[in-house]
Amino acid sequence: MSHSLGVAIESLVAVLLMLTIGYCMLLNKRLKRLKADEQTLKATIGELITATEIAERAIGGLKHTVRDVNENLGTQLASAAEMSEQLKKQLSECDNVVRRLSKIAVAARPPGAAPEPAPPPAPMPASVSSAKAVAAAAQAFSERRKANGLAA
Repeated sequence: MSHSLGVAIESLVAVLLMLTIGYCMLLNKRLKRLKADEQTLKATIGELITATEIAERAIGGLKHTVRDVNENLGTQLASAAEMSEQLKKQLSECDNVVRRLSKIAVAARPPGAAPEPAPPPAPMPASVSSAKAVAAAAQAFSERRKANGLAA
């Protein structure tokens, strides 16, 4: 009986060893899969870091470009405002010259001559009216940009 008890115990130990070996093989397969997933995850993280660095450089470049454009636009707006002021002054001087010429013409008439009816105002040449339109548009644009706080 002691002999059959020893064989039973050894058989039980052998079965348990077989189960342990099978379980170890299963764990080994899972560890290999986990290791492969870890390598894939590392590659993905590396790509993400590279993409993030590229995006940061692109954002820096865009910020630099925006700063340059803002400075350029501010310079152009200041120039447009200055040109608008010059055009306003020139237009007011033109009005003054026309008034003085009208006074000279009235004073140059012979005394006692009936004043001629004033001719209807001549239409403005296209270049003068377009110059006034451009000056008004530039002034409106300049004021709108100043109101938005975009002027330099």
